Order: sequence, then structure tokens, then C-alpha cells
Amino acid sequence: MEHYESHTYGDRIASEYDGLYGGLFDVDATVSTLETLAGRGPALELGVGTGRVALPLAARGVEVCGIDASQAMLDVLASKRGDVDAVLGDFADFDLGRRFALVYVVFNTFFALTSQDDQVRCFECVARHLDDGGRFVLEVFVPDVARFDRHQHVGVDRVTLDEVELEVSRHDPVHQRVSSHRVIVGEHGARLYPVFVRYAYPSELDLMARLAGLTLEHRWGDWRRAPFTSDSAHHVSVYVR
Repeated sequence: MEHYESHTYGDRIASEYDGLYGGLFDVDATVSTLETLAGRGPALELGVGTGRVALPLAARGVEVCGIDASQAMLDVLASKRGDVDAVLGDFADFDLGRRFALVYVVFNTFFALTSQDDQVRCFECVARHLDDGGRFVLEVFVPDVARFDRHQHVGVDRVTLDEVELEVSRHDPVHQRVSSHRVIVGEHGARLYPVFVRYAYPSELDLMARLAGLTLEHRWGDWRRAPFTSDSAHHVSVYVR
């Protein structure tokens, strides 16, 4: 996607992110599982965004830090009440000068790293920031290329009296990339939110982890630790150093 940068998604959607996505998540199950995995902490969230997960995790007594490429997202986070130390940066390559018991990235945000090289570098960087016995947790979708017809997809996500919400995507199977727009059309015009991702299959993620010195400890179908099966649309994978 031409002119798309690491901060583009966050900059475009920050002011509406919580309204668009806030009701889609099982935040309690997410935070409960992360709290258990973090132990005494501290924890680091990659792509911390508006603090949807980081703030309730911190409210449970876990020390939480965050990193995000979008200053607009971090501004929304800073406007909320809570204790999360967040910095602006690229989570493909960062040095915070400390280690963590838990590093986590949720809601497909890991796939915002749009090359395999960046994804491998992220695993290596995370490994350097983990305590011995520390864990790296990813929540991502399971790729489903069957949803594309001639490398394209148009879907309707929501229809209300005043708005229609669409997803329009193009698929590049060679580089495992999807360029898409969330399009919201209403009486005052259309709003476009671009998303550019590079997906990876679970086995590819496991290999990235192995190269970084991490080992798969758990793979669940959701945050409530349901079994991961061939029918699972998402997975929560836990790697340990």
C-alpha cells in the first residue's frame, strides 16, 4: 500500500478506535490470562494503542509499559486515567534498557509488521527484553486465503439506520500481505481507515520463535484457553524464554 507507514493506521483511527472496536473484545478474559502469565511482572505491550488492554491490566496491580508507532494513539491513552508508561517507537526494533516477565501483542497487531524480516527482528528484540523464563504472547488470526476471490474481498461488517460499514481488501499471496480499507459510509460522507498487514501461519511463527531462542509453551483458540483446533479462526500463542 503506497505511502503507508507504521503509524498510519493509528493516526487515522485513534479518535474513533474505542468506539469502533471497544465492544468486540473479551477484555476480562484477556486481562485475566495476561495477569496470570505476568506473575509479578513487569509486562510490556507491543502496539499499546489506546490502552484497551494495558489499562485494566495495570489496574490489577501489574506494572505495564507500552510502545506504539502512533503518537495519536498514545495521546488518547494519555488522556485516560491509569498508570501505563508508554513510549513512541517501532516495535520491530526497540531498546528499552530493561527486561520483562511478559511481553504481549494482541488483536493481530503483530501482523502490522509488514515484512518477514521485521517480524523476525521483533521476535529477536522481544527475546532480548525477556527475563529468563519470561513469556511472549501473541493473539493473531489464522490466515484464511479462501475468503478471497481473485485476490479480492468485499464484505459488509455492519448496517445501521445511518451507516454502512464495509471491508474492502486485496490479497498478495506471494508476500502474504493484505491491503484493506475499513469504509464507513453515512449521511455525512465516507470515512476510510487503511490497514496493511503481513500474515504468518502458526508454524512460521513457531520457527521465528525458535530462531530467537523461544519455545512454544501453549497455543489456545482464545483467551479463555479453549483448545486450538483446525476450526480455530484465531490463536493465542505463548512462547517462553
